[in-house]
Amino acid sequence: MIGSMDFDHALFRADLDALPWPSYGHAYGSAEDVPGCLRALAGDDDAAADEAQSELYGSILHQGSVYEASAQAVPFLARIAAADIRTADVLLLIGGIAEGGEDPSPEAADGPPAEAGDGSPAEAGDRPPAEAGDGLPARVGGEAGESDEVACRRAVVTQLPLLLGALDHQDRAVRQAAAWAAGWTGAAGADAAVPALRDRAAVETDPLVRAELLSAVAQLGPEGTARAATEAIGPDGSPPELRIAALLASADIGLPWTPAHHEAALALLPLDRLVADRFDHVRNEPLHHLTVTLLLRDTDPDREAVFALLDGALRHPDPEARTEAVWAALTACELSRGAPARLVGALTAAAEADGGGAVAAAGDGRAAASGASAGGGGGPAGSGSDGGAAGSGAGAASGDVSGALSALGRLGAYGEPAAELLAARAAGEGDMADRALEALVTVDPVRAAPLLARDLENRPRAFAAACGGPVGSLPTLPYDAELLAAVRRRLGAMEPGSMALPRLAALLTAWGLDAGPAVPELLAALPAYPRQLPKVLAAVCPAEQRAEVAETLRSLARTAPADDRFEAARALHQLTGDHGPLLSLLAERLAAGAGGGDSALRETATAAAALGPAAAPLVPALRAALNAPDADRNNPQMDADIAIAAALHRVTGDAAEAVPVLAGVLGDGDGLWRRWTFVRAAEAAAGLGPAGRPLVPVLKALLTDPEQVPSAVLALRAVAPDALDTDRSAGLLLDAAEAGAAPAEAVEALVALGVDTLSDEHRARLTELGERDLRVVRFGLSGTIEAADDRLRARIRTAVVGRARTAVVSRG
Repeated sequence: MIGSMDFDHALFRADLDALPWPSYGHAYGSAEDVPGCLRALAGDDDAAADEAQSELYGSILHQGSVYEASAQAVPFLARIAAADIRTADVLLLIGGIAEGGEDPSPEAADGPPAEAGDGSPAEAGDRPPAEAGDGLPARVGGEAGESDEVACRRAVVTQLPLLLGALDHQDRAVRQAAAWAAGWTGAAGADAAVPALRDRAAVETDPLVRAELLSAVAQLGPEGTARAATEAIGPDGSPPELRIAALLASADIGLPWTPAHHEAALALLPLDRLVADRFDHVRNEPLHHLTVTLLLRDTDPDREAVFALLDGALRHPDPEARTEAVWAALTACELSRGAPARLVGALTAAAEADGGGAVAAAGDGRAAASGASAGGGGGPAGSGSDGGAAGSGAGAASGDVSGALSALGRLGAYGEPAAELLAARAAGEGDMADRALEALVTVDPVRAAPLLARDLENRPRAFAAACGGPVGSLPTLPYDAELLAAVRRRLGAMEPGSMALPRLAALLTAWGLDAGPAVPELLAALPAYPRQLPKVLAAVCPAEQRAEVAETLRSLARTAPADDRFEAARALHQLTGDHGPLLSLLAERLAAGAGGGDSALRETATAAAALGPAAAPLVPALRAALNAPDADRNNPQMDADIAIAAALHRVTGDAAEAVPVLAGVLGDGDGLWRRWTFVRAAEAAAGLGPAGRPLVPVLKALLTDPEQVPSAVLALRAVAPDALDTDRSAGLLLDAAEAGAAPAEAVEALVALGVDTLSDEHRARLTELGERDLRVVRFGLSGTIEAADDRLRARIRTAVVGRARTAVVSRG
């Protein structure tokens, strides 16, 4: 079948040229380059073919996304594969297009009979494959209104005879690629594909192909896969590659996780190497995939199964197995509230097993997985989960072979049983001591502070954690007198332009007046850091030094360059209430068009709003800075207009000018990435109070977007409480929180509505958000999800318990 006919290059080129490729689209616009890539892929120049394949992965299968040109390319790819030209590679590209596609909706599937060539399963099974130069119509005929994704899946289903015929190919790689590709033909291809895949599985001998066949059948026909998966798990001669495929299939199709599954998984560790040559990049980290799949079932038996599996893997003697287990354990902690307490003992054991010496890196470089996100997945182009690669080799060189030492820091207070180990390692030297202290900062901050103070210069990771993490999203270390003394020494010795300054500033600002003794060092460093340090001085300055600091800031506001003067003037106003220098500078900035674009204009308007009526002289300039009402604005311009509208209201006390500006922003839903712009506009609307009532229609329109619901509800509550359906709003807020869309904001809005006003059903749903095991916060920077969800859980519990106590007192 494959390779049974000569490839007619002339006819192939003619058919390519017959299609209007420039009118089709792909990831980079016009698909006019696709015919050249397909010609090169079918040609004799291997280097050109490799380049063409890479180009096609970037254009018609861009990071797993498919386009109109992708569907149109499938018949030509099929003809190349049918001619046995780079067959395995081409089948993988076809399969990737199927993976990026999707099945037609049930309504479409139940519609009128499909026409020839539309890829219906019945035809796919009866029609011969598209052979080289067969002269069949090359254009893919999609249905009216059909998405590119559906068209792509249809196009590949049309080529099922080719894929299924390739299952008998003499080349193992071709059979494996064909099985993988067939597994992505979805419901539209299942009827034809599953029997053929099972038939091949009955006679196939190659372990990798058997594994790919089992995975494909599990994906297309899960209801009939249980027996095959169960039989393949046992140690009765089944190759390891097939056994791990069976374990993954068992989890995917929903089979109970039994002791047999547990024992097989532990016996096969480490697992990644068993799938390294598979084409299934969705499951290219088996332990991680099993962890996610079982935890998302959200049942007590499945949770316990995951924890027991990870406990065993973390205690495995092979460092490569422990590395895989640490990465999976970190993901478990991001998904499950119960994971940190359950896994701390095993993570501590893994850290102890890693030892303190320099050891060669194990596994795939995930020794620093504590810095990785829980993301994963991918496609045939090789975009598997790469989060664990962060810091590859660094952890191993420090003795943190598996990453367990660093991972303990992700447990927060739940890591307390590991505090002794961390403190002992932190007392040492080098990178391992820094990693241990970094973890101790979150596990036992009181114990970490003096250790950090003793060697601040040589603990960059721990210092960053103490100052709030990489982007200041985590709590800073509590005030400690010994650490303050070390920070003051660091400030005194710091060179201009030091990257440590922002972190020092964050730490001192968080300490507030406790950091007052650092004022002399801050004043000495102020000339080198005129933009960063004024607000720190305003935050930490004690009353007895206020006059000295104010005079220094006042002088800086008069003599420094414009941007530096601005920060000094703002800090002076914050410290003393003296708005004269700031008002003068704001007038200069507005007269110069803010000088730094829309972000500077927004900053200027925000500062003017903070002055309130004192900024009245700025009103004409603020009005002049607004964009025209009918202007085509980008998001930064909208953000600037929002800030100006809020400033005009705060300064004049009149909302008449702000309302149309905010209505224009909130009513413009055509742009991309408007989430935070709309949130800011809704917050500004809330600030108008009842005067913002004309904004009710555009605010209500936001209630259809879960991410906008919290700010829209709060704005409606502020501008027109009688127009707010509290019960419906509570339901929408709970929907948003349960879906992981702005959960913290949704809970705050529920609290603002009043927990005692909620219906019994809504109160029960809120309580469940605080008590369930699956985390409500699902997205965020690596290492921040757990802490953010713990804070949210505490907030919910406080609100619910507070309401219950109030009810008891009332009854009493």
